[in-house]
Amino acid sequence: MQNRISSFPPIIDYNSKILILGSIPGVKSLEKQQYYGHPQNKFWKIIFELFNEEFTEDYIERIDILKKHHIALWDVIDSCERKGSLDSEIRNEEANQIAELLEKHPNIRAIFCNGGKSYKNLQKILGKDFKIPVFLMPSTSPLHTISFERKLDGWKTILNFL
Repeated sequence: MQNRISSFPPIIDYNSKILILGSIPGVKSLEKQQYYGHPQNKFWKIIFELFNEEFTEDYIERIDILKKHHIALWDVIDSCERKGSLDSEIRNEEANQIAELLEKHPNIRAIFCNGGKSYKNLQKILGKDFKIPVFLMPSTSPLHTISFERKLDGWKTILNFL
């Protein structure tokens, strides 16, 4: 039996128009208590590139940039057992209350899933005929080995919903 891990609270406010969902934080992110805390994960680099913002390592500033651009962040999994950081190692997962979050935040126009695990889980949670568009994005994880340029290109879809 593995130790149970938990996701972070959502980063969201009334002005959020886009919800980005990961699966659940990896080991490095849990250690740092930060979304996408692994130094090789391209999430933050992609966000800063998309919005022509000056890159920063400061987590508070990163969150401010998300809010400035009306982006909310959360995970589809509330808690699970997992050895290491691989999504394939996730066991006994409990889902986050995505539908309730969306009810409380009616300005959300689209959901972007960071990788396949997030996307598959969200479809199980919300069903396939959900009223908000849901997009499967290229994972920003270092384990997803396509080039940064291809990842960035895939993520540009977000700009159509702001």
